[in-house]
Amino acid sequence: MPEDGEYFGKNGEPRKYDPTFKGPIQNRGCTDIVCCILFILAILGYIAVGILAWSQGDPRKVIYPTDSRGQFCGQAGTPLEKKPLLFYFNIMKCASPMVLLEFQCPTTQMCVEKCPEKFMTLVKAYSNNNDFDYYKQFCKEGATNTMGIPQILKLGLCPAMLTPSRPFTRRCFPALGQKGGVITVGNNSQFDDGNGKMRDAKDLVDGVKNATLVIEARQVVMKIFEDYTQSWYWILIGLVIAMLTSLLFIVLLRFLAGIMVWVMIVMVILVIGYGIFHCYMEYASLKEEPGANVTLQQLGFQTDFTVYLQIRQTWLAFMIILAIVEVIIILLLIFLRKRICIAIALIKEASRAIGHVMSSLFYPLFTFVLLAMVIAYWAVTAVFLSTSNEPIYKVFNETECEHSRATCEPANYTSSLMKKQCPDSECLFAFYGGETVYHKYLIGLQFYNVFLFFWCANFVTALGQMTLAGAFASYYWAFVKPDDMPAFPVFSSLGRSLRYHTGTLAFGSLILSIVQIIRVLLEYLDHKLQGAQNKCTKFLLCCLKCCFWCLEKFIKFLNRNAYIMVAIYGKNFCTSARDAFFLLMRNMIRVAVLDKVTDFLLFLGKLLIVGLVGIFAFFFFSGRVKAFENTAPNLHYYWVPIITLVVGSYLIAHGFFSVYAMCVDTLFLCFLEDLERNDGSAERPYLMPESLRKVLNKKNKTEPAE
Repeated sequence: MPEDGEYFGKNGEPRKYDPTFKGPIQNRGCTDIVCCILFILAILGYIAVGILAWSQGDPRKVIYPTDSRGQFCGQAGTPLEKKPLLFYFNIMKCASPMVLLEFQCPTTQMCVEKCPEKFMTLVKAYSNNNDFDYYKQFCKEGATNTMGIPQILKLGLCPAMLTPSRPFTRRCFPALGQKGGVITVGNNSQFDDGNGKMRDAKDLVDGVKNATLVIEARQVVMKIFEDYTQSWYWILIGLVIAMLTSLLFIVLLRFLAGIMVWVMIVMVILVIGYGIFHCYMEYASLKEEPGANVTLQQLGFQTDFTVYLQIRQTWLAFMIILAIVEVIIILLLIFLRKRICIAIALIKEASRAIGHVMSSLFYPLFTFVLLAMVIAYWAVTAVFLSTSNEPIYKVFNETECEHSRATCEPANYTSSLMKKQCPDSECLFAFYGGETVYHKYLIGLQFYNVFLFFWCANFVTALGQMTLAGAFASYYWAFVKPDDMPAFPVFSSLGRSLRYHTGTLAFGSLILSIVQIIRVLLEYLDHKLQGAQNKCTKFLLCCLKCCFWCLEKFIKFLNRNAYIMVAIYGKNFCTSARDAFFLLMRNMIRVAVLDKVTDFLLFLGKLLIVGLVGIFAFFFFSGRVKAFENTAPNLHYYWVPIITLVVGSYLIAHGFFSVYAMCVDTLFLCFLEDLERNDGSAERPYLMPESLRKVLNKKNKTEPAE
């Protein structure tokens, strides 16, 4: 590293020796007070928005389908309590382009107890009392067999026909299927539309919006749900195993850090190597199987995902991906082999620190609870805001009408001028909206809800980082460990963070939230402009998204180190961020190599835990091991619990190792400051552990020469 004055001038002055410095400063003042006040006002505003949304919103609009009168189907305590399903008079009208504009089918909709189970036309049902009694279940009140068929249809009291239907998302959709490649409904390829015309069943497809795919997807969802009901306790056992394995790794790292790191490296290489071997064996075993050489492109999308495991290309893709990962890891290990020893020494010290601050392992649970509260408040407020509109009714008609799609009132529509001028028109529920001041600014309230969600979530994360940083810094700078440490380092650090540095936490999280909300807006613009053919616009958006992604990563890195400096020195955010940045810049090589090597080693630890749990889950749920054949549950898709366990194991391992990562980052900054503050003399001894001093060829002059 260069050590001339010009270099240090550009990157700040190195720390001077201070005999009174004993770790995190206790006598400190409040920082970033303006931002603290702003954050408190924003929270009060957020509470006000929540109260306003809860008073105006109605989640029933999400839970229950709405009929043409704006009534909720199946709502308890109403006349429609026993009619939970929504029935469309003419589902084919849902294929109209107006559906995309109005978000509502231009046909009468009513709540029914059950969906139609057979084909029937009004003409056929009218001639038979029993059939008409069945048909009246799907008619409005007032329809009788004393009225003529033309009058019933003119008044819109009954649909012209019924088709066999099935309930899906509380709505009756035609029971579409396939027979010999031909779309059928109720096992028939054609049906009478009630007007004397025979129609093909495929004419219903647009109306139900690709209902064949929807029904297949519904079946997949139901099978996945059944798999969860059959395997949930095994999933819980697997997650407990992942937690115990993570805890065991932390404990072993406490006593055998050097050995465990090398064992971890070898185990990761072996686990990925076994994955490559297994994929090759599966690839080779399918060589002579008929149909196994079909490509993924030829196969297309299949709702039965096990089909993909029956073709060779799938296993070849898995094998190539794992081989690339294996090669990258081996090359990184070869390149970083000299720095791994220093990283191991840092991990050993982090293990000792966690051993003295064991309560830090449980702090992520507190962070998780706070984040869960933030997410729950945001989700509930978002639902109430999105359902706080009023029902809007519009004129729907089949013939030409000057009032078409005009707003109307259903209560007095029959006697209105619109009805007289357009006799065949109807006033039907269209969507939820409103013209009041509240409804005009509703999109602004939704934006505020999203922004405060980011701000609060980042604040909770920042609080955790500063709390752990303060606890681990008190360990590093303690001359006699643990005698010079606070009795409860985590609680002491949490109290300091909330009492003095709420404004600093709010400032750092505000900057990050602004960048994140800009990224959300860019994603929204990208989604809206997907149909545009302007390549220049697409390129510009892509560049902006990339730049703000990089900016977010940099701000997260800077904030993390700034919070460590705040936890130690108690200064404001800007000063701490500057000090942390210059300290890292003065030690750029160590930062680029040593700190990132430890991050890489900790990532390998998470990868190993996920790999071990994933392999165990694969052999257990797939029935590949005879010992588990009678124990494992019978599942439609054995990959459902496997993927759940892999994701859950990673989150659990990340929770434990995130404490380790924060400890390493804190000790690393303290280690850099130690090198600048002290020189190893009797007056200015290094406080870093002996293991680190040996690796760096540093020693205190009071130590005997070897």
